[in-house]
Amino acid sequence: DIGNDEQLYECPMCSLTCTNIQILQEHVDLHLEEHSFSEGTLLSLECCSWVGGNIRDLELAQWLQTEEDNRQRSEEEKREREEFKKLQRQYGLDNSGGYKQQFLKSMEKEVDRGKMQPFEYHKRKADMMECLAFGIDDGKTKTSGVIEALCKYYENENKDVRHVWLSTGVDHFHSSLGDRGWGCGYRNFQMLLSSLLRNSSYNDCLRDTILIPSIPKIQSMIEDAWREGFDPHGASHFNNRLHGSKAWIGACEIYSLLTSLRIKCQIIDFHKPTGPMGTHPRLFEWVLHYYSTDNEGGAKVVCTSKPPVYLQHQGHSRTIVGIEEKKNKTLCLLLFDPGCPSQEMQKLLKQNSDGTSLRLLRKFVGSLKEKQYQIVAVDGVLSLEEKAARCHASRVLTSEKIP
Repeated sequence: DIGNDEQLYECPMCSLTCTNIQILQEHVDLHLEEHSFSEGTLLSLECCSWVGGNIRDLELAQWLQTEEDNRQRSEEEKREREEFKKLQRQYGLDNSGGYKQQFLKSMEKEVDRGKMQPFEYHKRKADMMECLAFGIDDGKTKTSGVIEALCKYYENENKDVRHVWLSTGVDHFHSSLGDRGWGCGYRNFQMLLSSLLRNSSYNDCLRDTILIPSIPKIQSMIEDAWREGFDPHGASHFNNRLHGSKAWIGACEIYSLLTSLRIKCQIIDFHKPTGPMGTHPRLFEWVLHYYSTDNEGGAKVVCTSKPPVYLQHQGHSRTIVGIEEKKNKTLCLLLFDPGCPSQEMQKLLKQNSDGTSLRLLRKFVGSLKEKQYQIVAVDGVLSLEEKAARCHASRVLTSEKIP
């Protein structure tokens, strides 16, 4: 019991009654210190939890990003491998075999479909093996006499033409079962060679090439040119090997092969359009100059002694065999296309032709709209010294540019 005259002090935080104000003050201070410690501890724990959580979130985000980067890199590498394999297949560098293998597989498919009898298969196989053994073309895709037929046609028909200049005789060769899809460069070389063999000026250069070589033989001839030192950069692109492959060839390979045979030629690069709508009028003007030089005059039809011209663009090549000049001064190239079958070319041999078959050959300025064209033009014979000089120069060969 406490006397009535003694003053009491109650703690505002826990209702404890104290008889001394100092004791109450110390008691309240303890309450405040304890409360402050509890709040600080709780705040520290909350902060640690927040920081720790954020660190874990950051690590997770970084891991997820790394996984995504690895996935994208893996997919990109896979796409690059597939694209590379696709290009290898497209350009015949996938080790899937060459002319002989494709010829046999194509004939087997014909037999399976009932389009070829087994006895025919064995006969054609034997004929092919014999031709390959001798390195000569079988001639089954050749059409002769077209240039001569064109000369007669232009002399008697087509009043719209003011002048026409034609190559010396050229045989047309089209792709066969063995080279369909990749053989255009080789077929165009056969066309060019068929013309050079008619010209006695090239007899010495071609004394070892009496008959038109087969495609595998042409591949071996290009490899021989590489071994001589022609175009080492281009050779490395094919790993120095063409024979037994379905590799596409272009203007540089034709140049190397011709030069190795001591045939003087040049590559001319029409590297960008020179007319409206992506056209190449400068190419047409160059061809006109090529055929008309030393062949000017009043004659409507000029059958020149000029060899045909090899024409290359991305993915395909053809052979220029002449050029028309219309009465309105427009120019029209005449092209042999290896993709055109013999049945169509035979139509050009008919004397009563009404000109409709010429659609196969005619190409106006608006018809040639590829981004870039290259031509290989033959212009005589090289001496041994000139051949050696060109072999050396080919190591740093750059095509002549037409601005």
